Amino acid sequence: MGDFGEFLSFRRMITPIIIQILFWIGVVVSVIAGLVMLIRGAASGGGAAMVISGLLWMFLGPVMTRVYCEMIVILFRIEENTRYLRPGGVQAGGGSVPSPPESAGL
Repeated sequence: MGDFGEFLSFRRMITPIIIQILFWIGVVVSVIAGLVMLIRGAASGGGAAMVISGLLWMFLGPVMTRVYCEMIVILFRIEENTRYLRPGGVQAGGGSVPSPPESAGL
């Protein structure tokens, strides 16, 4: 079955790929929202606060979107790494993880 079998058995996650797509959508939305605020503030004549807000939105929006997406990806990375910590877990090379040594009379 290969990759498709891993997909069906939930051993391969697709959510990290979806998170990357949502990140780029969030970046585009943040920049467009910032531009709209910037243009509306400049068009109103006295909207200096809106112009500044638009600039902040354009620069901080993508950063905050990135931070949020990274926090979600961290959960998936933790899950991937804990597979290798369980007894009988699978390593990247296909072998099993050796059991931890028995404590020597401690």
